[in-house]
Amino acid sequence: MTTTAQGLRTRLAGALLSALALTLAATGCGPGGGAAAGTKGPPAANRVEPLTGVAAPRLPVTVRSADGKRVTVRAADRIVPLSGSLSEIVFTLGLGDRVAARDITATFAQAKRLPVVTRGHDVSAESVLSLRPDLVLAETTTGPAEAVRQIRDAGVPVLVVDPAKGLGDVGPRIEAVADALGVPAAGERLTARSEQRIEAVRAAVPPHAGRPRVAFLYLRGSASVYLIGGGDSGATSLLEAAGAVDAGADSGLRKDFTALTTEALAKAAPDAILVMTKGLESVGGVDGLVRVPGVAQTPAGMARRVVSVEDGVLLNYGPRTDQVLKSLVAQLYGGTK
Repeated sequence: MTTTAQGLRTRLAGALLSALALTLAATGCGPGGGAAAGTKGPPAANRVEPLTGVAAPRLPVTVRSADGKRVTVRAADRIVPLSGSLSEIVFTLGLGDRVAARDITATFAQAKRLPVVTRGHDVSAESVLSLRPDLVLAETTTGPAEAVRQIRDAGVPVLVVDPAKGLGDVGPRIEAVADALGVPAAGERLTARSEQRIEAVRAAVPPHAGRPRVAFLYLRGSASVYLIGGGDSGATSLLEAAGAVDAGADSGLRKDFTALTTEALAKAAPDAILVMTKGLESVGGVDGLVRVPGVAQTPAGMARRVVSVEDGVLLNYGPRTDQVLKSLVAQLYGGTK
């Protein structure tokens, strides 16, 4: 991936990932009907649901980091997760009282009191080190690389975790973090709970004639950034679990994101458009979105069918993915049980 793509990936796997409430400014779409355009889903509590009865970490442990290094963790009293997604996992494992700081994308209620150690989406090594962490959790998309290297060179164990790309990553990411924290049994419990809840939502997807085509758009109107997700955006797995088709990937887009053009939209021909809430706000809501060239000519644009999920949870693929999937299904099919 290019540097620009890595930065975007961080937003869509960090700012896209971690923790916001599921306040859904969205519309129903696709075969089978749905809510009227412009309606809002009910807000959900912006909190994680920690496990109870978790035993104290059994340390030291030595684990393999996603960057190939072996990391020995001798203490887990001051943990600094460098993505909202990783923060969510630590808190949900029942170890939130050990977290010393947060990434800017960790905005769920239990984490908001913590100091922020990122500037924009870049890690501040000085801010991290000033908190005297005994373990830092990062993702392969965490940057800049120099900051991560500076933290590691200072003698702090840094565990790097592969970024989430689909539903199959839920368990491995939870268990990688749990193993490093010395609570493998809690990791197994949380993995089982998360996967069972996801499967329950998938099983409840209402039968419908045909599969709605949904295009995932990344929008930042203030920066004139308009992109359409392809096969590597991370959205495909979520859309398929909701009984939909990733219109961008299905139209032949293989990269993570491609510049949004009238031609790309025409080829994707989406029945609905999936966006992040802040992205939708940045273009002036649904009214502004349909003024983006090419949108009004799609079935989604003509019907003003827009599905919106808050930035922090959409592609988390973690303990709250069942909530994201349930919200997406409710919007696509009008809340049918």
